[in-house]
Amino acid sequence: MKKIRAAVVGYGNIGKYTIEALEASEDFEIAGVVRRNGAENKPAELAQYDVVKDIAELKDVDVAILATPTRSCEEYAKKILAMGINTVDSFDIHTSILDYRAALMPVAKQNGTVAIISAGWDPGSDSIVRTLMQSLAPKGLSYTNFGPGRSMGHSVCVRSKAGVKDALSMTIPVGEGIHRRMVYVELEEGADLAEVTKAIKADPYFASDETHVFQVESVDALNDVGHGVNLTRKGVSGKTHNQLFEFNMKINNPALTAQVLVNVARASLKQQPGCYTMIEIPVIDMLPGDRESLIAHLV
Repeated sequence: MKKIRAAVVGYGNIGKYTIEALEASEDFEIAGVVRRNGAENKPAELAQYDVVKDIAELKDVDVAILATPTRSCEEYAKKILAMGINTVDSFDIHTSILDYRAALMPVAKQNGTVAIISAGWDPGSDSIVRTLMQSLAPKGLSYTNFGPGRSMGHSVCVRSKAGVKDALSMTIPVGEGIHRRMVYVELEEGADLAEVTKAIKADPYFASDETHVFQVESVDALNDVGHGVNLTRKGVSGKTHNQLFEFNMKINNPALTAQVLVNVARASLKQQPGCYTMIEIPVIDMLPGDRESLIAHLV
């Protein structure tokens, strides 16, 4: 059986775990890794792989896994889709997903390619759980309570602010879908905490939540990639009230995000050209193996 050739674009936390997830998947092979510095200072764990500055330098790539910051996903995706390569990413700004989907849809269709966006655990696998819960109780209320844990997207956002050397953004659940952001920053020499705090609170990542910013000597001393979520829905099935559903998990954040990206990379080869979120594609398409065998095992 021909293996799926996947390129990993970006080699931060998610990129590293994506390599591990691909190595553990028998139906994939790694076409190469794209890094800003290419093969310069190539990490020892990538010795067996082609490491390049541009995906055009790699051969026969079926799908590109974008392990890049959310705000650079669109630029990479448009370029790669136009090359005839599928893309998957973990774009995580919930309020911008529809606009992002609309921006990639024509590019994917015009080039006969598939983009699967916002494919992490939230948005992503949690979105599937929320969709299922709402189908089971169409009338009612759902709550998503994150954490306590490190938000990778929010942390990357803070690190992009002027004067910030390193940062950790912790998500603390208050209840009923309300969250508090506890942000710990290691500042560059001469940076002003008040100005940094103002910039953080004004960013769309933080503007809707209660946010507290603290200066620390070392972010590394605080760092923990653990996270979690509690999803609940209380509602009505048909005309029957008091239906209550709950889903919980405690996770290594980048490892789960990477696994989801590999799952949807596989699924991308089974879709018609276009741009999709995870709730739009069959869950069975994310699994390796024969469909009949999966049905016999899972149904």
